[in-house]
Amino acid sequence: MIEGFRFSKYDPDDNRTPFDKLFDLFKEVLLHTSGEVAEALSWMNELDRQYGLTTDDYGMGDFIEDLKKKGYLKEGEDQELQMTPKTEQNIRKDALDQIFGKLKKGKQGNHSTRFGGQGDETGHDKRPYEFGDPPESISLTDSIRNAQVNHGAGEFRLEEGDLEVNEREYRTQTSTVLMIDISHSMILYGEDRITPAKKVALALAEMLRIKYPKDTLDVIVFGNDAWQIQVKDIPYLQVGPYHTNTVAGLELAMDLLRRRKNPNKQIFMITDGKPTCLKEGDGYYKNSMGLDRKIINKTLGLAAQCRRLHIPVTTFMVATDSWLQDFVKEFTETNGGRAFYTGLKGLGDLVFADYERNRTRKLR
Repeated sequence: MIEGFRFSKYDPDDNRTPFDKLFDLFKEVLLHTSGEVAEALSWMNELDRQYGLTTDDYGMGDFIEDLKKKGYLKEGEDQELQMTPKTEQNIRKDALDQIFGKLKKGKQGNHSTRFGGQGDETGHDKRPYEFGDPPESISLTDSIRNAQVNHGAGEFRLEEGDLEVNEREYRTQTSTVLMIDISHSMILYGEDRITPAKKVALALAEMLRIKYPKDTLDVIVFGNDAWQIQVKDIPYLQVGPYHTNTVAGLELAMDLLRRRKNPNKQIFMITDGKPTCLKEGDGYYKNSMGLDRKIINKTLGLAAQCRRLHIPVTTFMVATDSWLQDFVKEFTETNGGRAFYTGLKGLGDLVFADYERNRTRKLR
């Protein structure tokens, strides 16, 4: 049984073509099936049987053929249908629209800080001239006006005290690592938490591509271990039979950020549970019962290390258990970052609100 879709009566103002209507649903289903096209098409056929999605004029077979013709599906070496990069791009755009809304086109690749000085772009503020200000920053119009006010219009005289300069704004770049928990608890108790997490990651990647193309985004997943994935791999993510090795995730995130030369760095961590695993030699130390101090202390040690390196960690805990919140509170206080306790519905809004706030950090 498929949950999470609501079907309504025909809307006469909906001008989408039959293909577009089916394609919107198909992209959503692909996220739930982790990019398995055959399974997604099976779901589509079942939905069509239950809810009458197609008509005599446009059937599911027509839809599949159009997906191929339009370049959304291709046949792999094993003759099975696969998503194309064009489909992956459309899924990212949909995630961005659903979570963050339509972005207005604006200046790309730069972020203002609160601090003035020589920078990339002239601001609207003015200030008195100070020794060392470059000549090109002097506002001639305002300086001449000041001279006339200060000395009268009879004999023009321009002194240093009359000069005003255009305040310039620093523009910063930020390197972000997004950590996604793929432990078994992300689908435990019948709750699908991994699909919203994937949507957030896709939307963040698309926002950076459109609005902040000079920023960097690295995506990693963590279970028993942690490893890096590409943005194009996000729709295909699946939860494994894993514990939660938060330490491995943080270590990899710090290693990736260490290689980035941007002055501003941050980590976003989406998880639904406590750390339960450590790598020890060739094996693992695991404890899923409560909060194991051996694991917690190692995790808090990395939180403190991130703080010393000026890397804030923003944690999005998809759980409401009080004892889990106590752990996140301790982790956040140790790191000096932020934490949100959220249900699945509001996860995306919180991620992007915090990403925007973290734009304005002092350059170090």
